[in-house]
Amino acid sequence: MQGEELGTLLRHDRGQFLEFLSAYAHKKKGTEPKRSEELARDIARLLGGMANADGGTILVGVESDKSVTGIPHTPDEVQVLIQAPQSLLSPPLHSSYERIHLGNLQLLIFEVGPALEVHRVIGGRTFYRIAGDNPSIPAEQIQCLREAKNTFHYERQTIPEATWEDLDFGSIKSFGEKIGDLRDPKAILAQAYHLIDRSTQRPSLRMAALLLFAKDPAQWHPRCGIDFVKYEGTDRQHGSSLNVVKRIRFEAPLWHLIDEAAGRIKEHIRERMILHDLFFRERLEYPTTAWQEALINAVAHRDYTLTGAPVEVWMFEDRIEVRSPGLLPSPVTIEQLRSQRRIHFSRNPLLVRVLADLGYLREMGEGVPRMFAEMEHHGLRPPEFSTEGFFFIVTLRNTPIYDEATLRWLNQFGISKMNFRQRRLLVYAYSHSKVLSNTDYQRIGEVDRDTAYREIRSLVKLGILAPLKPKSRAYRIIERI
Repeated sequence: MQGEELGTLLRHDRGQFLEFLSAYAHKKKGTEPKRSEELARDIARLLGGMANADGGTILVGVESDKSVTGIPHTPDEVQVLIQAPQSLLSPPLHSSYERIHLGNLQLLIFEVGPALEVHRVIGGRTFYRIAGDNPSIPAEQIQCLREAKNTFHYERQTIPEATWEDLDFGSIKSFGEKIGDLRDPKAILAQAYHLIDRSTQRPSLRMAALLLFAKDPAQWHPRCGIDFVKYEGTDRQHGSSLNVVKRIRFEAPLWHLIDEAAGRIKEHIRERMILHDLFFRERLEYPTTAWQEALINAVAHRDYTLTGAPVEVWMFEDRIEVRSPGLLPSPVTIEQLRSQRRIHFSRNPLLVRVLADLGYLREMGEGVPRMFAEMEHHGLRPPEFSTEGFFFIVTLRNTPIYDEATLRWLNQFGISKMNFRQRRLLVYAYSHSKVLSNTDYQRIGEVDRDTAYREIRSLVKLGILAPLKPKSRAYRIIERI
């Protein structure tokens, strides 16, 4: 890796696929080099977490603010660092590494792909990368993760009959320009994204490379696109009562399939005719972020082993259903999604990394909470999750929870700073003399006394509520308009 390529990495922020690791310990007494054993263990934890998730890159010798401070260790100690993923993880992790010298500063760059096994720090815990965090996995989830990794094989399988001529190198070049990587297209696919299997004498294309960049993806997967169907009314009808208004099939390489489909689907999303209401900025019946997040997740996380069905988007008068082939992988449950728990697991980590770098997938584990927030912000019902046969379905309804006057009133408080319970309780108070009590909060919010007190105090600190009198358990709303 040359200095220019290192500069490309440093232009990115740390996150799901990139981490900066300092070789120094910053203490109150001053800064000093980390012990090589401590730094090696840091490397093992980070690489293990990335391998257990979607893969990634670690730059050792770089501070969190991206300043390059180097590795001030002896050659023998640096060798300990290089061996860390093999010596400190079980089973041993074989990552690639490279030494870089910038003037008199030495750096190490580790690169690892998504692993087919679960790697644990010897004598320690198992880690899993989520966005910029590297939390340990509870013991009960480790077996679920092992089982789920069995689904990795489809996108990683090599296709012997596929050749370089089957790829659209213009698309790969455009992709490289978009992410700021101007290397040869083959180097981009092989080194950063593990889309080429180079373990044999003759490098082979992986299925993920063909889904993303093939000239004709349908040659390799018959239903890897998106079907959009618009229905009249609120139910599907068949036979002589068939109520299909519009049907569009989108077939394109995955790297630009989402944009192509979203642009056409958006034409069918109606504007909400609401006047003088700053709450609805887009005035659309569905928030763009919410339905596009559901579409992106369906493409990124569907089960591609189910080759007989595409991602489907069904639009009715009262809802959109985004239907993804394949049930949720075992580490993820519908209950976790409904409770908006921050959870991330990629059935297709090779595809996910490319889509993330394109900007489709932002903060990992935040997509579903973001859908809830957008629907709530626009006064609509929360997303619904269900299964039907082998489809996982996300349903977004266009029916408002509150009337327009209530929404305008609620918007004065900057509701993005509040959770759904707090919003709901303010609406309750709006219709009850603009006063509420701790008991009201417990009953309507379905929480215990301590939670009610804590969330009410949060509203007091935001200047939204004030006690009716000192030490009172009843509160009045401080209106701003």
